[in-house]
Amino acid sequence: MPSANASRRSQEKPREIMDAAEDYAKERYGVSSMIQSQEKPGKQCFLVLRQQQFNVQALVAVGDHASKQMVKFAANINKESIVDVEGVVRKVNQKIGSCTQQDVELHVQKIYVISSAEPRLPLQLDDAVRPEVEGEEEGRATVNQDTRLDNRVIDLRTSTSQAIFRLQSGICHLFRETLTNKGFVEIQTPKIISAASEGGANVFTVSYFKNNAYLAQSPQLYKQMCICADFEKVFCIGPVFRAEDSNTHRHLTEFVGLDIEMAFNYHYHEVVEEIADTLVQIFKGLQKRFQTEIQTVNKQFPCEPFKFLEPTLRLEYCEALAMLREAGIEMGDEEDLSTPNEKLLGRLVKEKYDTDFYILDKYPLAVRPFYTMPDPRNPKQSNSYDMFMRGEEILSGAQRIHDPQLVTERALHHGIDLEKIKAYIDSFRFGAPPHAGGGIGLERVTMLFLGLHNVRQTSMFPRDPKRLTP
Repeated sequence: MPSANASRRSQEKPREIMDAAEDYAKERYGVSSMIQSQEKPGKQCFLVLRQQQFNVQALVAVGDHASKQMVKFAANINKESIVDVEGVVRKVNQKIGSCTQQDVELHVQKIYVISSAEPRLPLQLDDAVRPEVEGEEEGRATVNQDTRLDNRVIDLRTSTSQAIFRLQSGICHLFRETLTNKGFVEIQTPKIISAASEGGANVFTVSYFKNNAYLAQSPQLYKQMCICADFEKVFCIGPVFRAEDSNTHRHLTEFVGLDIEMAFNYHYHEVVEEIADTLVQIFKGLQKRFQTEIQTVNKQFPCEPFKFLEPTLRLEYCEALAMLREAGIEMGDEEDLSTPNEKLLGRLVKEKYDTDFYILDKYPLAVRPFYTMPDPRNPKQSNSYDMFMRGEEILSGAQRIHDPQLVTERALHHGIDLEKIKAYIDSFRFGAPPHAGGGIGLERVTMLFLGLHNVRQTSMFPRDPKRLTP
């Protein structure tokens, strides 16, 4: 009888369940996996073995290679225990609908428990992947968000979580791949800084020896300094910190920023078009390379496929105001969009232009950061823009002020201590090209592309005003 303490691993086993499933000849295979579920009908025991987002049914039956004791042993292995299994892959007559490998099953000859899970799990994975509507209709259990996040290591094992974060990894890869092919240079910027990046009070203060320092709200200033240092086109991927006491579905106090900055020759729209094309290439890449992950998420969270246009739709802020006013919304010309109005505008744009992705250009100067270039034709407007997915903002950007006198005036207007950004202002005194850029929220892009409803679903270990663990 196999021992629960055995640690011998098969030298010939493949890394993925799929490898065995693709070659179902009568050969012996070894699989290292987790026990997902069990059924125990008498002299045989069915197991579901899982590796990452794939699973296969395994059968332990009394016969030449398995005793009654072995069947009993297999039936009593705790769920989520890690096992090594050797057996023969067989075709099945009827598809196994509960597994990703539906045409084959593994007939077990040997099984070893490598690491035993505790018998009582904080949540059941079957409950965690059940669509909420199905659970409500049938009175079956689902798992609430706090329970998931409190036990994130277990929750991340679900097929849905595996798919979400593999797709999110793809977003980073496609972002890096696309910009590298466009001639951008990847940079790394400091996250402990001497002054608030964006101005204002939404900044974390940290003790820095005998002084105070701040966690960066954006890599903005350093991206610009790199442009002034003649790097021309740069990007970075890194954490961003916002001390906003916002307990909404889309706000985090720490998120991953995908940031772009580049010099331009004639007009800041050169940069707008480059950023929009980068996002379109990401969307295309996700739809081409990650259909398995998209379909896996859609099983639990059904959603319409993400739509976008080429070239990307670009509206001016005044056009958006006109659409909202026509829909009965009263807004001032220099008023920023509220979250409900953003969502309404997204629905109006989808109805009129049939796209989930669009650009809103020429924001009021009053609602933008100090380094934003005013519109030379209208001092109340700015050369700034946001980009939206499914009616929610995922990028904020602008042409930056590259004149030291003007940036000094704007910083004073925002109440920023000039001494603390002296190095930043000085970087424009020695020749600075016109430039623009933007910052993208990785978790929001993932959430909105997949049509999910809370950014905590797309943050591996989310941080918000009420959560600092795990």
